[in-house]
Amino acid sequence: MRFKIFNKPLSFLLLFLSIQIAFSSRVVKAQNQVIPATTTKSICPSQLGTAIDAVINRPIFRRSRWGILVQPLTNTQTLYNRDAQKYFTPASNAKLLTTAAALQQLGANFRFRTSIYQNSNGVLRVVGRGDPSLNDTQLQALAKQLRQKGITQIKQLIADDSYIQGDIVNPTWQWEDVQSDYGAPVSSFILNQNIFSLKLVPQIVGKLSQVVWTDTNEAKQWQTINQTVTVAQNQPTNINYSRDLSGTVLRIQGQLAANSEPYLLTLPVVDPNYYFLRRFRTVLTTEKINLGQTLVASGGTNLQEIAAVESLPLSELLIETNVNSNNLYAEALLRALAVKKPIVQNQKSVDAGLEIVKASLTQLGVDSASYVLVDGSGLSRRDLVTPEAFVQTLRGIARTPAASLYRASLPVAGKSGTLKNRFRNTPAEGIVQAKTGTMTGVVSLSGYVNAPNYEPLVFSILVNQTEQPATVVRQGMDEVVVLLTQLKRC
Repeated sequence: MRFKIFNKPLSFLLLFLSIQIAFSSRVVKAQNQVIPATTTKSICPSQLGTAIDAVINRPIFRRSRWGILVQPLTNTQTLYNRDAQKYFTPASNAKLLTTAAALQQLGANFRFRTSIYQNSNGVLRVVGRGDPSLNDTQLQALAKQLRQKGITQIKQLIADDSYIQGDIVNPTWQWEDVQSDYGAPVSSFILNQNIFSLKLVPQIVGKLSQVVWTDTNEAKQWQTINQTVTVAQNQPTNINYSRDLSGTVLRIQGQLAANSEPYLLTLPVVDPNYYFLRRFRTVLTTEKINLGQTLVASGGTNLQEIAAVESLPLSELLIETNVNSNNLYAEALLRALAVKKPIVQNQKSVDAGLEIVKASLTQLGVDSASYVLVDGSGLSRRDLVTPEAFVQTLRGIARTPAASLYRASLPVAGKSGTLKNRFRNTPAEGIVQAKTGTMTGVVSLSGYVNAPNYEPLVFSILVNQTEQPATVVRQGMDEVVVLLTQLKRC
């Protein structure tokens, strides 16, 4: 798993550039892999270095840059080190740092709260606080609470977006990622993960595929140019799309087999504030509440809270963040950390959050010179982290009362999340908990190993500058992890 195009002033979006994105270029998902059987069922610590080198020094990896650190969980004895103090692009392993800080600073019971206030003049003000899990169901709950208060007419509804300050898309993210659902904007208002969807339905051969919008309000926001043709049965489906940066023109190209299922296309919203207001207007209508004027404003006086919804506790939000490697959740948590810092005029929420991350990691014993972060998700290629920083984080959080909650947020080998289809039928299945990371040229994996015949281990494996497919790199990486599970005392 990736500039600034979604500034609140959208002026520079009017550049009418077009960016082609093939869905095949999206972040690679975890895939089934078969790990070759190792030559021995157990390995002594003194043999580990030779065994790992035999994997990562293969000719196929000669152009790849590996960083590895393996240590026992309870001490700093090094079992294996390959450039562990050098910087690497971490991809989604960066979420390990963000979530460790969030758990330490916000606490396991922290919840995002979205509130509606009634002011003295009868104007309602909805205050968004960056809840990444807010959805239409919770909007319905807010509408029902208003109805129960006897409200059937809202003259004016103000969306207060002052909670999160700064760019809603990190200026260092790549263009292709900004245009994809995994690079959705993050702001005070996040609804349905700030993405919308449409379907492409095949027609008779030679005809355009049909575009079916799941949200008619969003359809009105776009000039859709459909150039997808229906081809013969069992032909490959290949869909590309491009968006101009004004957020008004959507061009869809490619082909769809006549006997294929409808093709789901998910896209990030352009303006989260007005997306929220459009959806809320629809929901209010279902509760027979008439909504008049809507507008977006920053700040104001909130007098009486008359409706509110809360997210699940942080302990559960962390699971979505790490198990499913959700970029939006990680970015929202980073911004939530900003409230722990005194307000500084014109300081962006991201920058304030990163200061808290740094302070929190220092408390955990992480060398502040061992990482450089510019976002919370790892989508930026300007993030730089050493394997040592990840090992120090994993060890540091393991010494805290929140250790079990943090560990529960990590995928389990062969069982859950981005590791569900990895390590199956190997000695690592069920005993490795680790965070994955993938972007073009980058593959990462850091976490814990409960070696059955050795003490618990902590490890970080980062691969950069590789021309090999992610599946090939993962294969070698997974062989290394399997070796760790086979350690024994000798």
